[in-house]
Order: sequence, then structure tokens, then C-alpha cells
Amino acid sequence: MASFLVRDVRVFDGESAIEDGFVYVKNGKIISVGPVSRAPTDAIKTFSKPGHTVLPGLIDCHIHADMADPQALPQALRFGVTTVCEMQNEIDNVLKLKKQTLEPDTASYKTAGQAATIENGWPIPVILAHNDSDEVKAEIAKWPKLSNRENVVEYLEWTTKEMQPDYIKLMHESGKMMGAKLDYPTVDLQRTIVEEAKARGYLVVAHATSLQDTLDVLEAGVNGLTHTFCDQPPNKELIDAYKKTGAWLNPTLSAMGSLTTEGKDLQHQFAHDPRVEGLIDEKKIGNMCACMAFAAQHGKVEHAYESVRVLKHAGVNIVCGSDAAGPAKGTAFGLSMHQELHLFVHKVGMTPAEALQSATSLTAKCFKFEDRGRLAEGLNADLLLVEGNPLENIEATLNIRGVWRDGHLCSAHASKLE
Repeated sequence: MASFLVRDVRVFDGESAIEDGFVYVKNGKIISVGPVSRAPTDAIKTFSKPGHTVLPGLIDCHIHADMADPQALPQALRFGVTTVCEMQNEIDNVLKLKKQTLEPDTASYKTAGQAATIENGWPIPVILAHNDSDEVKAEIAKWPKLSNRENVVEYLEWTTKEMQPDYIKLMHESGKMMGAKLDYPTVDLQRTIVEEAKARGYLVVAHATSLQDTLDVLEAGVNGLTHTFCDQPPNKELIDAYKKTGAWLNPTLSAMGSLTTEGKDLQHQFAHDPRVEGLIDEKKIGNMCACMAFAAQHGKVEHAYESVRVLKHAGVNIVCGSDAAGPAKGTAFGLSMHQELHLFVHKVGMTPAEALQSATSLTAKCFKFEDRGRLAEGLNADLLLVEGNPLENIEATLNIRGVWRDGHLCSAHASKLE
């Protein structure tokens, strides 16, 4: 495996910056990072890029590669996302995606596998609303239908054997944000799943999009939330619940804007940014410009923004994930992460450094990914090289000049390094 040196660059290691530094990579691992005065001088392939910044590859902690979408992992990587965390998928799709990561030009793949679902619970209603074919119904019939400790244990033993998930995903959607009444688990059942999952060494994350649903899963003891909510403003009870549990939040603000339709203009802005040309096809651009609109009548994106502001102020860890999915209107693999970073800075009030931490080192810490998320000796050589300074202007994250996953250069950007 090739060795190379990136030097004469600003280095953001996931936590702090070196203004004139280097990163030395060998055999897919980072060998050393530091000021350029200490850079190795042996004859290795060198990229000298003054005026550029190298940072850890982004970690998108929330995607859905439905039907094992073959474009999900390559497209994510082209946009500098070197690791994706999937939040629900069937076993056959999981196995296909894991196999795909052995190919070049793909992002690394983490997964919840098959989520902990109940009879007629989320996301079954929304899936059938879009496609109620016999084939889809047959697939859903295989999903877990959890109701008690016995079948929770059976589910966890099954998913461990068949998929080896990286974390367990709960679904807790009452339908409040869309003005509907859906079947959803009791807090006692969710608490049972959390207890049994944690006893087996799993982190547990949860879907919830209303304030009350969020309070429910926090009471059940989850490690993190995979959405914030948009049905009403945050309150002190929410802050107290997060602080009591120590849970973190992945707010998926871009998806919230698509749900309420208030994010449409920003979706168009990112979809038609000239810097994305050649990295995404026209069909996916069109999909990103549309809106899911489920919460158009019953939600406000400002409630989502405000929830993140108050929770960040209270010391809750905020991590970055897009909820990008092939059929999900308003999203695009990889590209939506740059929109999310924009929102963290311009709507939530994070500094660019805090936003970048939320997509690199902080996500790795919250998910216990010890081999990535920072530029440090011995870690995976997952790198993103951009022109300019994203620590001053977060929009520079789209000035992509090079992406490496495990030390392999993404071919889409190879010509930009010449």
C-alpha cells in the first residue's frame, strides 16, 4: 500500500489546528502529524498544497442505503464522507453493502442493521404509503415485531448472529409531527430493549421527531437521538432529560427543513452549487430539490433549530448526520452533510471548528469509533483536503481537492492533486 505525505497545509486534526503542517500516511494508517518543520524528508510521494486544509474524513452518522443503493457509498465518499452510519436496513442489503466496502471509491460502512420494530410501527406506514407492492409487504413481514422481553432477546441474538450491528436502533414515532396517530412502542418496551442491548455491549440510538417522543426514549435510557423534533419549542424538561441521561443528539436539521418544506431554498442552493458538478447526477439533484413535507402543517423548522441551540448551551453533545436516503426528498448522500454543517454554523450558532468536530472527532467519540475521526498516529488514513480555510468559512468544505479512505485516494478527485 502506497505511502504519501500531505504538507504545507493547515491541519485540523479533529480538535485543534496547526497552521503550517503535514500528515504522513503509510499502509493505510496515519504515521505522524505535526508542524511542517518536522515532516519526513525521505523519498515518498508528496502533495504540497499551500492555501489548503486537511481534516479528518467526515462521518455521516445517519443515512439509509435503501435496497442496498449501489451509489450511496461511492457518492458519500466523493463528498468527503469517509464513514457512513446506517440507521435501518434488512440483512440482505447490509451484507451487500459490507461487501461493497471492499471495493475502491466507497465510504466505510457502519450499521444498525434491522431496527427494533413493532407491529405496524414506524417506518412501516410511510414505506407502505409509497410502495404497497406484494414484494415490499413480504419484506416487511420478516421484520421484528417486538412486544416483550422474550422476543427482544430473540431479536438481539438474531441480529448479532446475522448482521453484527455496530449499534441498536429504536423506532419511536407517534406521528405527532405529521398530525397522525401511529402505533408506537411503550416506554417499558423501549426500556427493555435498551437494557438487553446494553447488557450485550451495544450502544442504543433512537428515532423520535416530537418533543414527547423524545422525552419517552430519553426516559428509556438511550445513548443518543437520531433526530431532533419540530412539533413545538424545547422546554426545561427536555434539557433536564438530556442532562440526566448524558445522551447526545444528531438533529438532522436538513431533513427537518425538508419535512416542514422550509428548507427548500437551501436545498436548491446546495444542489446547484457549481462545486458539486460531476459528483452527483441530475436525478439526485432533482430529488434534493424536493421536500418530504410530512410536517408541513404541524411542524416548524425553527423549533428544531432552537432545540439544538438550547441543548448545545446546556452542554449536550451535538453530532452531525444527514438522514440522507435514496428516496428521501431533500437529501443527497454526502452533499447533505455540507448543508448540515452550514446549518450548524448559520442557524445554530456553532463556530466552524465546533461544526467540524461534530462531523469528525465528536461523532467518533459518541459512537466509540476508536480508529477514526481524528488525524493522529495509528488511526485510519481517512482524510479530506479542501482549498481554503473551513475554520473561518464553513462553506469551504465543498472546495474538495482530495479524499482518502484508508489511504486510498478517491479517483473522482485524483486530477485535482496534479
